[in-house]
Amino acid sequence: MTERSNGKRPTLEDVARRAEVSKSTVSRVINGEPRVRAVVAERIRQAVDELGYVPNQAARSLVTRRNNAVAVVVTEPQNRLFVDPYFDCHLRGIRQELVQQGAQPVLLFIEEPDDYLRVGNFLGGGHVDGALLFSLRTDDPLPAMVEHMGMPAVFGGRPAVGPDHRSHGFTYVDADNRGGAREAVRHLVSLGRRRIGTITGPLNQASAIDRLDGYRDVLLDTPSRLIAEGDFTLQGGADAMAALLDRCPDLDAVFVASDLMASGALRVLRERGRSVPEDVSVVGFDDLAPIAEATEPPLTTVHQNIEDMGRLMARLLFKRTSDELASRDGSHPLSSVVTPTRLVVRKSA
Repeated sequence: MTERSNGKRPTLEDVARRAEVSKSTVSRVINGEPRVRAVVAERIRQAVDELGYVPNQAARSLVTRRNNAVAVVVTEPQNRLFVDPYFDCHLRGIRQELVQQGAQPVLLFIEEPDDYLRVGNFLGGGHVDGALLFSLRTDDPLPAMVEHMGMPAVFGGRPAVGPDHRSHGFTYVDADNRGGAREAVRHLVSLGRRRIGTITGPLNQASAIDRLDGYRDVLLDTPSRLIAEGDFTLQGGADAMAALLDRCPDLDAVFVASDLMASGALRVLRERGRSVPEDVSVVGFDDLAPIAEATEPPLTTVHQNIEDMGRLMARLLFKRTSDELASRDGSHPLSSVVTPTRLVVRKSA
């Protein structure tokens, strides 16, 4: 049962008096610092409950230098979030972890070059405690921007920075894109397919580069006519499939670098009178249930746990921001994580 004297809001001093400790000890417990004996911490928490004390968030932010807000930066048009289930899964995982940590996501979009200045000013303005960034392109300025600011950041996908597409020292969560692509193409080879094409994602993104490399690991010396670049959209997959069929009419299999593009590819194959999998086997990448289980036929695809990857991104960010040394100078990046993939065989291949 809470108590309030004279109808006034309980203060930190009231809690300290009730618990018979100093104000600084109360502050440490409220701010989650571990250097307080368990019995004392429990006494303080009991006093907080009895008095109905609510910390002043503005004052607390000045002490802890925390806003309990995290920027989620997406370098994609806003409308893609409403048509691509990948982003819904990713953001759902991020939000679930942020809610558990008591933090609020702040969603920022970069669609035009001028947006970098706007987003950079916001990130540097002290409004958020860290940033989660994904869907970056090759040589995107965002990694260098957050590094220059000293802002804790975790990337969704390996950031391909520099001419050699290395990730340098940035912390990221990614799937085994190359290994998953290898497994997909090996499966097509095991089915006896001999003219196997691929529809890549945009080749200014690390995930698309890695999936193409996995395809090439299995099919050495692949002629360029069997490779068509898409853009991770349904229409992009349809256009790339049409281009492949025009260049290689006797194509008998295709590895597509996303389920959404694979859905577009299946549509074109139907329109061209090609039966799947009898004439052309199709394998996608993502294992997004709203797509893979709804296509006709159901899509064989590479599974990656997108929602868990979002949760892991947020978890890594909080691990970094809660590290006292990292919060001082940002010089202790955490190890990046590459999650496993697996092939899910359905009827398309």
